[in-house]
Amino acid sequence: MNKSNKFSPEVRERAVRMVQEHRGEYPSLWAAVESIAAKIGCVPQTLLEWVKREEVDAGARPGLSTVEARRIKDLEREVKELRRANEILKLASAFFAQAELDRRLKS
Repeated sequence: MNKSNKFSPEVRERAVRMVQEHRGEYPSLWAAVESIAAKIGCVPQTLLEWVKREEVDAGARPGLSTVEARRIKDLEREVKELRRANEILKLASAFFAQAELDRRLKS
């Protein structure tokens, strides 16, 4: 599934920074997010997710950081490739072992 990013990383960073800077001017985080989301033209839930992601990455909120999540995804991909390679090697070694047995029986 390929998501198209309507907002550039710069716009996201600026929006998150605006929420963080003006958070104290609103009664709640959600009120700040709603106000700023309307100004940049995005859905409040999207901006809230950006804010939460930034807080996790900064260590202010518990969770898996973007870097850690990317590393885990890369490692899972590598494990999958290695398992596939191992399966191919097992099949190849079984094939050549059988071929060797057949060659000895014909001799």
